[in-house]
Amino acid sequence: MAFARKFVTALLAATSLLCLTPAAPAADPAGPSLQAMKRDYARPTAVPFPADNPYTVEKVRLGQQLFFDPRLSGDNTRSCATCHNPALSWGDGLAKGIGTGGTLGRRSPTILNLAWAELLMWDGRKDSLEAQALGPIESGMEMNLALKDVVPKLEKVDGYRTAFALAFPGEGLTLANVAKAIATYERTVVSGTAPFDRWVAGEEGAISDGAKRGFRLFNTKGNCAACHSGWNLTDHSFHDIGLPDKDIGRAEHLPLPSMRHAFKTPTLRDVARRAPYMHDGSLPDLWAVVEHYDKGGTARPSLSPEMRPLRLTPQEKADLVAFMLTLTGEADPVTLPALPVPAQPAGF
Repeated sequence: MAFARKFVTALLAATSLLCLTPAAPAADPAGPSLQAMKRDYARPTAVPFPADNPYTVEKVRLGQQLFFDPRLSGDNTRSCATCHNPALSWGDGLAKGIGTGGTLGRRSPTILNLAWAELLMWDGRKDSLEAQALGPIESGMEMNLALKDVVPKLEKVDGYRTAFALAFPGEGLTLANVAKAIATYERTVVSGTAPFDRWVAGEEGAISDGAKRGFRLFNTKGNCAACHSGWNLTDHSFHDIGLPDKDIGRAEHLPLPSMRHAFKTPTLRDVARRAPYMHDGSLPDLWAVVEHYDKGGTARPSLSPEMRPLRLTPQEKADLVAFMLTLTGEADPVTLPALPVPAQPAGF
């Protein structure tokens, strides 16, 4: 059973937050250096929740309803799930997102595994899921609902008043609690166990020989692990990887020369499900991604020192793609929640 499905099911049933603990890895004919590399990618055993917004079943249920409810947009047509669709690995499958104001400037990032994130958005302008949750709602380009109108709009729905009372005893329906509920639900969106995880746990036949070669390249000649590190395959940091566009990225919020054109390193979990790639959606497939890194990116002062021509052979490029394909986890369908309905007029 997929990790994500097991975890969300457990949440909604108020059981355990723990995933399966990986078995001890078997002896590896490739030697201890490869074993050491594998240990760096072991899955965590629990999902973290902040002390000021702890997990509860009621909060997750409420957050899921809010996440899929288009009434959180000004014209009742767009929800969080419009740009973060579970069928599209919690993205939208577009090169650049589309909101009520038209085409956005950047691609919609996945919300997978954000429970472990430190800074959010492509440019890192939000420091928590709670801070991020309200941003798209009030953005005139995205959902276009003034924050002052959120609570009055939800108060017209009996089911929401009840749900907030259950999720936040003594507090009820407030703007801060809207953000907390959505953030709590988003923390339960976790990528499922992938063939790569089974290999790390000791199942040698879980991935192909080409993928194993790709993993070694990923950590050595390819230099991918310099940024895509750890079980979530991201350093949660920001780098200019030399894409030829004018977006200054992180420098808009952290005006340092090294942050010009720097964008957050995305997770590579389920990456095969999320084409096209990069913050601008400019690379159509994983082969194009490998080609970009092989060439070393556009030379400029802010280019990350990790970027350099790799001079990969065709076989090495194929092996890297084969490895990335092993990162696709077991994903079960997400059941859409029943949304609460407004109270009927008296005498209806």
